[in-house]
Amino acid sequence: MTQTAEYTFLERLRSGQYADEVLKEALGARGRAQDLLMALAQERRLKFFPENRAQVRSVIEVSNVCRQKCNYCAIGGKDQSLNFTLKADVMVALMKHLIEKGRQTILLQSGENVDDSFIGELASAVSRIKAEHAGLRIILCCGNLSREQYRRLRAAGATDYILKFEASNPELFARCKPNDTLENRLHCITLLHEEGFRVGSGNIVGLPGQTIDDLVSDLQLAHRLPLSMNSTTIFVPAENTPFANESAGDPHLTLNMMALLRIMNPQRLMPTTSSLEKMIPDGQYLGLLAGANTVTIHDGTPAELEKHFPIYSAKRIRPQIEHFRDILKRANMNTDNI
Repeated sequence: MTQTAEYTFLERLRSGQYADEVLKEALGARGRAQDLLMALAQERRLKFFPENRAQVRSVIEVSNVCRQKCNYCAIGGKDQSLNFTLKADVMVALMKHLIEKGRQTILLQSGENVDDSFIGELASAVSRIKAEHAGLRIILCCGNLSREQYRRLRAAGATDYILKFEASNPELFARCKPNDTLENRLHCITLLHEEGFRVGSGNIVGLPGQTIDDLVSDLQLAHRLPLSMNSTTIFVPAENTPFANESAGDPHLTLNMMALLRIMNPQRLMPTTSSLEKMIPDGQYLGLLAGANTVTIHDGTPAELEKHFPIYSAKRIRPQIEHFRDILKRANMNTDNI
């Protein structure tokens, strides 16, 4: 009998069987079963990333203007007089500062700001920095845009784009994002792929009204999509939102979701998120044990603007490099690039 024979779902996962009932059982794993699930995720990560090194990103929040009013996101409920949008000169200066620190991957994040003047500033900044640092990997996370805007940003030199589908259940999606549709979100993911981006997407665990069957559907959708990166984020009730008084997501369910994303999609990058760190002690370390291989250092946004980009809370966790050196070492992952 193998170590996992007592847990049939683990044997089936190991052999590539991802039927709904297998995933459902795996999502419920706790104790020893969860430890073995996470060990399988680490095994898959090491097979496809034998250097066992995490991608290290620095993030710059370039605009908090957002046309969406998502029921779980604090940006939509903030004082709109506190809106900011960085100019290209500022973005370039901030990226140069991060490059001087040794960063090779930079994430430029914004609310869903579709104003062409903003897209122009963003494209200008990307083009200018790539002209001087051709090997820099630039990831964008700016929401639903038009094909023409995606094409402009790709032509400027951006290589990756994160656009989470959040929920694969159209009704749940509509309750959480009343100004968008799942169909439109998935269309934008298709556009990004067609325009040559490496695309990242994923879900949120613990949304009000979400079921285990919804999470299984999320896993199957993420598996089908043409992604280079996938992720899962835990729901954190955010102040000044319609979901402020809802219950938070389950960290262990989130860790199981991460492990399954790694097992099902072993070749993809996957982050360990700051929201997980907020919701459970050592959350991001546990995320590495669940198969994550991307860390995001919050050292790019000007300090005076950080509080105006709340996402899941104005009291966000903003991990710095020392934190990641510690957890990567404890997870027995390569730290020579951090």
